[in-house]
Amino acid sequence: MKKALAIVSTVLLLLCVLGCPGGGRNQGSGLVGLEALQARIDAGEYAPNGAPAFAGPFSGELTVWSFTDELDNLVNNYYAKAFPGVRINYSMTPTEQFPSRLDPVLASGVGAPDLFALESAFVRKYVESGQLLDITDVYLRNKDRLLAYPVEVGIHDGRVYGMSWQACPGAMFYRRSLARQYLGTDDPRVVQSYFSDLTKFLETSRKLKSESGGSCVVVSSLGDLQFPFYSARANPWVVRNRLVVDPVLNQYFEISKTLYDERLEGRVGQWSEGWFAGMKGELTDESGRPVEVFSYFLPTWGLHYVLKPNTPATSGDWAMIPGPVPYRWGGTWIGAWKGTSSPDLAKHLIEWITTNDAFLEEYALASGDMVSNIAVVNRIKDNFSEPFLGGQNHYAEFAQMALGVNGKLTQGYDDVIQALFSEAHTAFVNGEKTQEQAIADFRAQVQSQLNIR
Repeated sequence: MKKALAIVSTVLLLLCVLGCPGGGRNQGSGLVGLEALQARIDAGEYAPNGAPAFAGPFSGELTVWSFTDELDNLVNNYYAKAFPGVRINYSMTPTEQFPSRLDPVLASGVGAPDLFALESAFVRKYVESGQLLDITDVYLRNKDRLLAYPVEVGIHDGRVYGMSWQACPGAMFYRRSLARQYLGTDDPRVVQSYFSDLTKFLETSRKLKSESGGSCVVVSSLGDLQFPFYSARANPWVVRNRLVVDPVLNQYFEISKTLYDERLEGRVGQWSEGWFAGMKGELTDESGRPVEVFSYFLPTWGLHYVLKPNTPATSGDWAMIPGPVPYRWGGTWIGAWKGTSSPDLAKHLIEWITTNDAFLEEYALASGDMVSNIAVVNRIKDNFSEPFLGGQNHYAEFAQMALGVNGKLTQGYDDVIQALFSEAHTAFVNGEKTQEQAIADFRAQVQSQLNIR
């Protein structure tokens, strides 16, 4: 996913998520994700394997809106060619403008597209909105070959409203030369043992500084740690209308403060000039002293669209490991408007691009994208070798990492709450507030802005 080319501003994201009618609150029975869906199956609402698939005719017209050329490629270069009787009217809008274009037409029903792409930052806004077509049958017909977490992100109240063709698990990418110099090996299996949990992560961060005489930091930016820590939670932010600050987030505060105070991280902002300089081995501290950056936390698209194009001179000197916790970052889903005049055809397009074995295998081999169809992944994963990673098989590594991602943590208010939490985190790390005061102020802000205690 070309995430690095379309970073959405925090303010616009907050506005788009605040418009979410569902709000991401965990209500009712408390069951979420696939467990909630199974409860509906057990109650007889859905057949275990779904209704029969649409048998055609595969003709008609579908309007598709998106914020990314990824979906344009899928529907026009693959689906439309496989089903020439279907006319696709495709329209693309910049990411930061997309929700404000989509919201009014969904609310009024006038000029609404049949299908539309949903970015990770706002997918739950629409999944929880009551405005999407129920596509549970599409999932049930294909459930045995689909990765769980992308489906769980698209489930609300036991029904599937969004599905994805891809998965975006995250990894810890590290410099082989620095690993050999300071850990004595660049073997991913051994290096992973140094970072296998959060305690070892901190211990090894100190070892890197000690062995390097203070020149090597574990990451260039504390921003790299946010998605791993958010993914390490046992519970989402809101459970039964109550704000939950998971215990691991206290550990996030403490580890971040230690990394900052002991200068175990590079003290630059994520996506800043210094962040990119660290990838190239060109980062310096405020006194001009070189700073060696050991690792970066990035997902699937980060390898192809961030590391590789920005650090060609370091090709072959990188490797990847799971790191301390499984996590995800980014991704694109697709949903359909519940008022579409062509629900069967809309479902067919979704089913074909998110589940079809032959198409997804062809697409994965051509693009290198990590697909959500585990049958396809298992068939092709052993055939990859990435020169940038010294020949390591990135696809097989990502396939294993994706199994540990928990999609049930994703909710409609995530971006709003996490932006407020980030402010509290920064205030604590910079010494402006105690941990207790920062958390208390965070809770007060959430209550003020979202009416969640």
